Amino acid sequence: MTPPDPGTVAEDVALRQDWLSVLARAATAELEDGLARWAPSQRWSLLRRPEIGMVMLRGRIGGGGDAFNLGEATVTRCAVRLADGPVGSGHVLGRDARKAELVAVLDALMQVPAYRDRLAPGLIEPLRGVQVQQREAAAARAGASRVEFFTSVRGE
Repeated sequence: MTPPDPGTVAEDVALRQDWLSVLARAATAELEDGLARWAPSQRWSLLRRPEIGMVMLRGRIGGGGDAFNLGEATVTRCAVRLADGPVGSGHVLGRDARKAELVAVLDALMQVPAYRDRLAPGLIEPLRGVQVQQREAAAARAGASRVEFFTSVRGE
């Protein structure tokens, strides 16, 4: 997905959702490296310490039918405020408190235009590229085990 250009409130929300999605799927080490490279001296305070909890995952029968509870997943959330004001939040699957904090810090930095101009091409897009390659590799592995079923007509 190509992120929309900033402008309207809806576009800004979609843009933020996009970078948060990329950050939440990244490895903790990638986020650590990105923060060290692009904002090494940045300071922040915790508004909400990393908290581990559960969420209910919902599914739909057939992709568009009735909703049902699929199961629960562990999530970690965190909120931070940068020393110069912006607030960021991070929600990640699993029990990785450091990752949730890093996502929150990078979210706050991405809300500052000067940082966004550097982080979007320098961190977000490379992470997106890695994630696309990982998804394609997983799809190829799954496709390799695909079984084709067919029927034949007898007696004609």
